[in-house]
Amino acid sequence: MTARLHHPAGSLASGAYDLDLGPEQAGWAYSSLRVLRLAPGGCHPVDTGPDEVLVVPLQGRAAVRCDGEVVDLPGRSSVFAGPCDSAYAPPGAHLEITSPTGGRFALAGARAATGRPFGLVASGSVPVELRGAGSCSREVHNLCLPGVADCERLLVCEVITPAGNWSSYPPHKHDEDGPDETVLEEIYYFELGAGTDGPGVAYQRVYGTAERPIDLLAEVRDGDVVLVPHGWHGPSMAAPGYDLYYLNVMAGPGERACPQRIDRGLLQEPPAGRRAEDRR
Repeated sequence: MTARLHHPAGSLASGAYDLDLGPEQAGWAYSSLRVLRLAPGGCHPVDTGPDEVLVVPLQGRAAVRCDGEVVDLPGRSSVFAGPCDSAYAPPGAHLEITSPTGGRFALAGARAATGRPFGLVASGSVPVELRGAGSCSREVHNLCLPGVADCERLLVCEVITPAGNWSSYPPHKHDEDGPDETVLEEIYYFELGAGTDGPGVAYQRVYGTAERPIDLLAEVRDGDVVLVPHGWHGPSMAAPGYDLYYLNVMAGPGERACPQRIDRGLLQEPPAGRRAEDRR
């Protein structure tokens, strides 16, 4: 189970991609994530195929070309430098991604029928939330949620957790349809801030129910991925001395609902008596 849910950095690398995770590799139907690495002046073609895709700079600048249109992404120095512009592309699109600086670029995807028109998702339209308090405080960038980006299925957000803090706690889930929950497949992609002794570690918990058992406590490092096909997930734990970043990619068969509503399911009761009101 651990090997199927936790993929260390490099274990899913392919060609120009540090990470190449499609629904088939994940063992589900909708969510995908690729991380493209480009050298300075590099150019890479991308066919979106059956997926709608959000191109998110993790580090570096890029231009995304699609059918004669170009979206310029100024990028950022690192994932800890705040939200940035991204580019949306529908299924069946042919893209060219070029980078004068070189860098790493996440291609978050979801299986979709028609998608929406190619275009820019400006960082100025991205809500930045401070959630939780004390040792459970964190910063959330809602990159691709309802009201921010018009998509068919794709949901994308990123979370910065200060060193020593917990995110995604108390645990929450989204594997049933209801007034406070909808079915979503979720990918966690992690990056760690460097401390005095170099890159650190963090921890991710995923667990299920008696009817659908699942059990994972993973030590995650820079570039690792954890999959959440179902069940409760949280906390995401940042070790003291090392800030934690994770990119969440979500998609599913039901309503494209805002994760804040889904994950703050106050009516849910997790196993072992833990409350489920989430402060992701």
